[in-house]
Formats: sequence, C-alpha cells, structure tokens
Amino acid sequence: MKISVIGCGYLGAVHAASMAELGHEVVGIDVDAAKIEMLSAGRAPFYEPGLPEILTSARESGRLTFSTDMADAAGAAVHFIAVGTPQKKGEYAADLTYVNGAVDALIPFLAEGDLVVGKSTVPVGTAADLAARVETVGASLAWNPEFLREGFAVQDTISPDRLVYGVAAGEPGQRAKAQLDEIYAKALSEDTPLVVTDYATAELVKVAANAFLATKISFINAMAEIAEVSGADVTQLADAIGHDARIGRRFLNAGVGFGGGCLPKDIRAFSARAEELGRGESVAFLKEVDAINLRRRQRVVDLVIETLGGQPFQKKVAVLGLAFKPDSDDVRDSPALDVAVQLHGRGADVLAYDPEAMANSARLHPQLNFAESVDAALQDADVVVVVTEWKEFRALDPVRVAELTRGKIVVDGRNCLDAVAWRAAGWTYKGMGRP
Repeated sequence: MKISVIGCGYLGAVHAASMAELGHEVVGIDVDAAKIEMLSAGRAPFYEPGLPEILTSARESGRLTFSTDMADAAGAAVHFIAVGTPQKKGEYAADLTYVNGAVDALIPFLAEGDLVVGKSTVPVGTAADLAARVETVGASLAWNPEFLREGFAVQDTISPDRLVYGVAAGEPGQRAKAQLDEIYAKALSEDTPLVVTDYATAELVKVAANAFLATKISFINAMAEIAEVSGADVTQLADAIGHDARIGRRFLNAGVGFGGGCLPKDIRAFSARAEELGRGESVAFLKEVDAINLRRRQRVVDLVIETLGGQPFQKKVAVLGLAFKPDSDDVRDSPALDVAVQLHGRGADVLAYDPEAMANSARLHPQLNFAESVDAALQDADVVVVVTEWKEFRALDPVRVAELTRGKIVVDGRNCLDAVAWRAAGWTYKGMGRP
C-alpha cells in the first residue's frame, strides 16, 4: 500500500521506516529541512537502536522517501499523522497546533476514499473534530494510537503487543478497518491482539495506559519515601508485592522517577482535559502522581548534598546519565538532566557523562560541563551519582572506580547498582528508599 507519514520526529521516522520495512511504499513528510536531509541520507536524527539499519534497507529498496513538500503525499491511500502534541507553555493542556496544521495542510491533497490515521497522542474529542474536516473532501479518519517504548521502538512498531483502531460507525469504519488490516497484515498474522473501537475510546487508551504506568512508578516512589523514614528496603518491598499476580513486579522500581516526551506531558494533558469535561475529580490523583515524581529528583539532589556535609560548593560531582532512560538520547523532561542542572545551580562542580545524550543536553544547558568518557567523569570526583541506568554504569567495578575518584561516595538514583558489592569495596552507598 502507498502510505504517507506526516511528521518525521521520533514517532514518525520510526513509523515510516518500519512501514517500508514491512513492504509498503512510504513517503515521510516534515517541515524541518535539516531533518529530512538527514533521513534522506539514511541517518537517524536521534538515537534509537535498530532504526539506522531499517532506514538503510528501506531506502535501498526504493520503498522509502522523504520530502518537505506536502504535495508529495498526494496519491497515497493512507496518511498517518505523527506530529508532536507538546504541553502548552504555562499550562497543563496539550498544544494541538501541529496536529491541526498537519491536517489542514494535508486536506488539499486528499482524494475521495483516502484514510487519514491519527497516531499522535491527543485529548479525547480531537478525532471527532478532525473527522468532520477530512470528510469534507470525501476522506475518512481512524485513530490508531502508538505504544512505543524508546529503545524498543522499531520492535514495537513491527511486532506490537496490541493494535487499537478507533473508527467511525457503519460502512466507513468497516472500510477503514480493512485498510488498516492490510497495513498491519504481518502483525495480525502473528495473532497480535486487535481492539476495534470508537474514536473516543481509542484516544483514551493511550493516555489511560500512560496514566496507569505513571501511577505505578509514583506509587513505589511514594513507598520509597516511607521506607526512608522507617528503615525499610523498598527494593525488597517491591519484590514481595510484585509476586502478587494482580500487581506484578514490572515498573515497581523506585528511583529518580519518570521523564521523557510522553508520560509527564500526557498525564498533565489528561488532567487538563478532564477538567474541561467537568470531571477533573476523576483524575485528580494524577497531580499527586506528578508531584511525587518531581520530589524524587529533589531527593537525589538532597542526598548528594547531605553526603557532602551540606557543602556542595566546588565539590566535584560525577553525574552518570543525562537521558531520561537508557538506550535513548532523549532529554525531554529528563530527571537525570534535571539533577545535573540542580547540582550545578547549588555550586557543585558537575561533570556529566552519557553515552548518547550529551549533545542534546549541551543544547539545552550549555552551562554544564561534559566528560568524554566515564573515566574522565569519575576522575577525582568527590561523589558519583548514577541517574540513568545504562548497562555500562550498572557494570562499573567499584574497586576500579575507587582508583579514579577522590571520594568514595555513590548515590544510586536508579537503585541499579549492587549495594553489597559497593559497600564491600569501601564505598558509602546511598540508594532510593534503601537503608
């Protein structure tokens, strides 16, 4: 099938390349000429494992092209909208400027029978408004939320854990389902669960999933706060309650909290939309989820300062990690980067290192100093702070690290280090919610 993907950021670039890898003819369109130039050359504009390989293979097959001209979307049967929905400045609500702009720019190039498919995360009610606009030219609309995990996005696109179609009632919805079934034929042949529903439910699926995940993470971080004043060990607590099949152990890892371009802004936008619908009380708990999450960043900063006797000024702090999660260069609302910035602001001599996220961090916070390697960051450090659980940080040998640093204090903001091994090597180990 011939497909266009409007918006070639993180979601759109992965989707376009993955659809071409599956055999479809795809054109990716974005207004950012520099981004399109990179993608056209087979270079990913961000770090995502597996993406460079499928970009290369899809381009070499001739099935994948990129353009800055919306007219190149003409002739495609299905058009995916994959632009960003950032948080409005000074508000909780989602900014739909890019979604509305993409649809308005696409409409002149739609033909009767075309299908526009929304993948962007939007407030419930958005799809119905967009459907009315594309129907004026004989096209129809479906909503197909994405569930990508950064670091696993290619896998999650080609072999998703579920598919959700939000479609119109009656014959237009049946036709939209048939078109989407053709696009996702490989996943469906592998018995991927499929939920076909209305627009509103499909819109809510993504934000509800993110709200639940954020709540689970903040719950265990709230337990970490209690553990810290009671002497309990939140890691063992999570192990114990995680054996309950109704709860499960995944994402019950206390630490510096969640970040990235989705969870923080999505739960805030969900709260704002609920207020607009007159049901703000239904998700009022999400504001506390957000507050708990932000408190954990401050807790890491406080732990570092406490270990320095309350005097961080000109003390060298090695900050290991800047991306919001490993296997990513994404620093949007990153707890790790926030910790580095806060410590710098308190007068510490911060030297930060991340395998992939330093360029993005430097663009946002040029006041920070960055090391060329882990060893360079550790050299003569008074305190080591681990705030992104990259594999190379988890594998650090505490004996060898002690040969590089001046002090032997480690603050484990992700509870990803072996506390017993570090303490046995003579380190003062401080974890999150651990005695």
